[in-house]
Amino acid sequence: MSAPLQADAAQAVASGSRAPASDHDALYRRIGARIVPFLFICYIVSILDRSNIGFAQLQMRQDLGLTDAMYSLGAVLFFVGYVLFEVPSNALLRRFGARRTFARIMVLWGAVSVAMITVDSAKHFYVLRFLLGLFEAGFFPGVVFYLTYWYPARRRASVLSIFYAGVAVAGMVGGLLSGWLMRAMSGVLGLHGWQWMFAIEGAPAILLGVIAWFWLCDRPEQARWLSDDDRQRLAADLAADRAEAPAHAASSLRQVLAAPRTWLFAFIYFSLTTALLMLLFWMPLMIREFGIHDVVHISLLSIVPNAIGAAGLIAIARRSDRKRERRRHFAACAFGGAVALALLTLHLPSIVAMMALLSIAAMLIFAAHPVFWAVPSAYFSGAGAAGGIALISSIGVSSGMITPWIVGVIRTRTGSMDAAMLMIAGLLAACAVAMLLGVRATSRDAAPVAR
Repeated sequence: MSAPLQADAAQAVASGSRAPASDHDALYRRIGARIVPFLFICYIVSILDRSNIGFAQLQMRQDLGLTDAMYSLGAVLFFVGYVLFEVPSNALLRRFGARRTFARIMVLWGAVSVAMITVDSAKHFYVLRFLLGLFEAGFFPGVVFYLTYWYPARRRASVLSIFYAGVAVAGMVGGLLSGWLMRAMSGVLGLHGWQWMFAIEGAPAILLGVIAWFWLCDRPEQARWLSDDDRQRLAADLAADRAEAPAHAASSLRQVLAAPRTWLFAFIYFSLTTALLMLLFWMPLMIREFGIHDVVHISLLSIVPNAIGAAGLIAIARRSDRKRERRRHFAACAFGGAVALALLTLHLPSIVAMMALLSIAAMLIFAAHPVFWAVPSAYFSGAGAAGGIALISSIGVSSGMITPWIVGVIRTRTGSMDAAMLMIAGLLAACAVAMLLGVRATSRDAAPVAR
């Protein structure tokens, strides 16, 4: 932050930030309109390109002769690459800025996604899945860190919920698009439907990477689309927010690594990500096991849990911001998701009952994510925020290295998903307890946001 802006921030904080609440709301609406829709679209494409393998495997396993174990290994290798470069990528973002970092990430992952069209063997499949994870690493924690430049902690859950709704929207759009492409494009130019799906869904990432270079700015003080008054008001708001930060907030990677709370957050996010990955990767097969075999019909049914999840997560995150309360909101979502997953193991009488429970589970598991990320982002600052957010994200996402394999093995040996869902339900319940007992309420939880 420049010296003039620091002086303005200090003056505004000292005077009690007298700007009316309506001015602050208008400021954050302008910021949101500029950066949130673009990042939301980028995240949709990101989720499509990493999870469309769940639909592709309905065809490509037979075309390439992939076994359950081979498919699961390919899914795991994505996360190996992702975890390896997560922390370095966020360090690069802090050093070189969001424009360069997000442009690099999206262009490279888009190129690899399109290259999936050339897969002709299991080894080729493994290499490209690993590279996709390596190049996509850093996008999600980078966005979480980037938003700390623009929003105080009390507003982050709502903003993150809009961004995170990209997961649910990708599930809706991706299901329809992937199913339609795989059926409609099969045989065109001698290519399989899954090959067209990878090419068409991967290309937008390259374009978005180019746009990011021109659309984003690294810091608020570089935002020409904000007035001087807006920049000063934002600087003051963020300075006041830092003053309310929990005592002993980690400001370096060394402090992050030494803080027990970091590893508690990592366990919580690991458990949460495990539940989400099971939904993303195995929902199509869960629907097919009820006798629905057409890929388009499976795609249409997949829309329901994702649509309910998108609406629910935004509503719950906004309530969490309004009440300035995180722990109980998170625990309620995690416990509720655990119960829904456990009930899915019962012998349900119809697909309607299964879809209802899937929808409840999706809504609560989705909603827990933005509420969760509003907590650790308030406990780190500076280099500690960049490293801490990336470290927690990388450990959480590392569940992708074992979840597909474990679920695949359990399903192969038992013939069902029941044991896997009970295991994941137990993890969700455990992370709810960890949040309630391991994280104390802070001064930021003391009063609702003025509206």
